[in-house]
Amino acid sequence: MNTRVLTGITTTGTPHLGNYVGAIRPAVEASRRDDVDAFYFMADYHALIKSDDAARIERSRLEIAATWLATGLDPQRVTFYRQSDIPEIPELTWFLTCIASKGMLNRAHAYKAAVDRNTEAGEDVDAGITAGLYMYPVLMAADILAFDASQVPVGRDQIQHIEMARDLGQRFNHLHGHEFFVLPEALIEEQVATLPGLDGRKMSKSYDNTIPLFAGGKKQLRETIMRIVTDSRLPGEPKDPDNCALFTIFRAFASDAETAAFRQALLDGIGWGEAKQVLYERVEADVAPMRERYEALMADPAAIETILLEGARKARAIATPKLAALREVLGLRMMTTAPTSVARPTVSPKQGKMPRFASFRDADGNFRFRLFSAEGEELLLSKSFADPKEAGALQKQIKSLGAGAAVLQIRPLGMSLDLEGEMVARTPDYRDEQARDDALAQLRDALDRLAAQE
Repeated sequence: MNTRVLTGITTTGTPHLGNYVGAIRPAVEASRRDDVDAFYFMADYHALIKSDDAARIERSRLEIAATWLATGLDPQRVTFYRQSDIPEIPELTWFLTCIASKGMLNRAHAYKAAVDRNTEAGEDVDAGITAGLYMYPVLMAADILAFDASQVPVGRDQIQHIEMARDLGQRFNHLHGHEFFVLPEALIEEQVATLPGLDGRKMSKSYDNTIPLFAGGKKQLRETIMRIVTDSRLPGEPKDPDNCALFTIFRAFASDAETAAFRQALLDGIGWGEAKQVLYERVEADVAPMRERYEALMADPAAIETILLEGARKARAIATPKLAALREVLGLRMMTTAPTSVARPTVSPKQGKMPRFASFRDADGNFRFRLFSAEGEELLLSKSFADPKEAGALQKQIKSLGAGAAVLQIRPLGMSLDLEGEMVARTPDYRDEQARDDALAQLRDALDRLAAQE
């Protein structure tokens, strides 16, 4: 069973070499693991907390999407989408807001830091603090819980937000008597690579000391590298690789043999100008093919849009049925069904025919079963099992599941049922989306009726 890992991508600013080495490159490499179901989303709702410049946000979203795709993120392998394309996220944010305690939000690091700054400046404690900043942890919790993410890669400064997401998910589960949400774990990034900027401090937009990844092309890359601050040692004088920004950046791109050679050149007294040229050529060797892909993507925004909308479709196949189940349990169900005082309807077996299972052996000799509605329509076909006991155990799980806890993946003309991240049964293919949606209502009713018997 693959582990679902969800990564949020900040959508403000232009990517630089530090972003690539510290975040983008390792995340793209992690996305290629066979044991991971990787979700990557562009956190453009979060960007609205920090910026009200619409043109900047629009440009940044395009640049960052193009950057991740150009550096190797494969949208066929992962789910890559914009936060703002998933309407279930703000809806879930409100559901969670209604159970979030103000005391918990008061303890959020970002809010407390803003309050402390105001206090030190003698201002009102909430001066300049928006509700968006205050509610940031709830939006982040919705980002995670909507997709049943098991792990979320974060630095230590973000652990609190994952703990809050767990608290909110756990509280909702407890209040409504079902495990609606997977409780996420923080995947701590202990060894995050950092690069020095032009002035020797950590490369950061805040310090205005960054080296652009793609912006400005190879000319801008070379000119910026040539501006890296070095000491006054002349050509021929030995340089100290261990306290040299050029060497630190070079090492992040080079092989062990290349690193050793550059280290020796510094010890042998290579001039700073020549050393910067060596650094530029090594970085450019890696960046050039990615830049070519980046520029092609930037010239074709429609292609990026298509990729992101397809990612949103894949993501919503999970979020849409989950939010439908949450609306049901919260009493926001369609008025075509009678109201009930509990999450599951109490249906007596004496009230007519019940949904039923039918077990059989397929042509390969494996064991499978079908779930039929009370009217005799096929709702689900299980996967195959070599052991009939395993098929029976799955039937028992489905009987006790209930619609609220069922994870249904919506396809264009059908659905599948997942348990613990694995597809265990699927529906027939339907003639159109309306027929599929009608079947979804039948399936949800059947699951609730079966659960009421248990």
